[in-house]
Amino acid sequence: MKKTKIFVILLLVSISIFLVSRFVLDTDYFWHIKAGCEMFKNGVLTHDIFSWFVLGKYWMSHEWLFEIYLYIYKIIFGNYHTIAYVGTSIFLLIFILYIFNKDNFSKNIFYTLFYFVLFATMGLAFIQARPHMISYSFIALTIYLCFDLYKNKDSKKIYFLPLISILWSNVHGGSSNLSYILCIIFLVCGLFSFKFKKIESDRISKMQIYRYLLVIVLCMIGICINIHGVKMFIYPYINMLDTTMINNINEWQPTSLGVLYHYVYYIYLLFIIMTMLVSSKKIKLIDFVLLLFVSYLGLKSVRFWLYSPIVMSFIIFDYVKEIRVSNLPIYILSSLIVLILGVSIYNSKYINITNHLNLDDEVIKIIKKENPKRLFNMYEYGGELIYNDISVFIDGRADLYSKYNFKDYLDIANLNNDYKKLIDKYDFDYLLINKKANIYYYLKDNDGYNNIYENKNLILYKKTVNY
Repeated sequence: MKKTKIFVILLLVSISIFLVSRFVLDTDYFWHIKAGCEMFKNGVLTHDIFSWFVLGKYWMSHEWLFEIYLYIYKIIFGNYHTIAYVGTSIFLLIFILYIFNKDNFSKNIFYTLFYFVLFATMGLAFIQARPHMISYSFIALTIYLCFDLYKNKDSKKIYFLPLISILWSNVHGGSSNLSYILCIIFLVCGLFSFKFKKIESDRISKMQIYRYLLVIVLCMIGICINIHGVKMFIYPYINMLDTTMINNINEWQPTSLGVLYHYVYYIYLLFIIMTMLVSSKKIKLIDFVLLLFVSYLGLKSVRFWLYSPIVMSFIIFDYVKEIRVSNLPIYILSSLIVLILGVSIYNSKYINITNHLNLDDEVIKIIKKENPKRLFNMYEYGGELIYNDISVFIDGRADLYSKYNFKDYLDIANLNNDYKKLIDKYDFDYLLINKKANIYYYLKDNDGYNNIYENKNLILYKKTVNY
């Protein structure tokens, strides 16, 4: 058993290193770090200062504490702050999962290996310098505390959850409502006592019901303890109803059978379902409902995929049969760890620690020299422009722009509806566009705009004076 636990630790460490080695810089990072710099120096922002169009408008900066935290990492670690942040976040999550599930993870190392390989595969697209990396640990802690009370009627650890909700609402307010939603799920499932075929449930005690109710209320109050007050409590629900934003941002897209990479999530769900069905144990109602809940979120949006393996780490291993293995399989499996570490070392050379992703230094230099007053830019360029102190038309803060110009941006970029009238309405003096965007075909032969810079991916146009 001791050798098995050592293997599990090495496996989780190697997978953590592998995930860090797969880190990719995304465009939202740039406005996050710039916002963090501004807030670290001048105080928390609640109104926009980065866009020429929505300048001064109210901004729901629900990730302000993360942004300051990320900027502090930059002060400490310099150009390697993104790797340091991602590494810290991943190792913290894996540590939480292991420390509360170490015995279960050691029951069947083959199952554990396959489980975390799927976990890592799903996580490849989400290893970014963004606040959701911290939310993963908050979710893990929430599930642990809720289960601790569910299984131990005298436990008082759950009273830490309201404190977590306060921190969560300031680090990543958009997902902090999970603190009380998950509590509600545990409370409701604990109200029933029945056996129906393979599913069963035991009613929790009155004291447990009281503690769940109290913590739910305290978590709701805790979420409101932030610079935006009660607005933070309703923010996630308003956000989820914004169809323009949800339908046009990749990470909000539903899991689809038409996308090959999405099949990893379907394989994971099938793996979990089959584990429960073939197990000799009865399926607990709370386990079944939590599976339904995280599956619904994962199928609704790819950004919620990792909620499933995090939550199910506290559940599914109860249904796994214990298998003791000899030394030979341990040695064979250990060679896989060496392989994972080798791949990680190879991947590390592709990590981007530069200060640009889509834009090169030359186009930034030209834009600063030209000093546009009404620049049109592609959505994916906004963060890098903000990072370089250039006012934008739009950037990754879609929730801010959705009630002002996000739909107009989409119509202009895709040449939809009355795009010509919209271009005239905003009277752009410069346009920074991607050659793959439909607007490229409108501008390239238009005498009203001059091409003043071009590379293989983008073009910067300047409106002619006489047009």
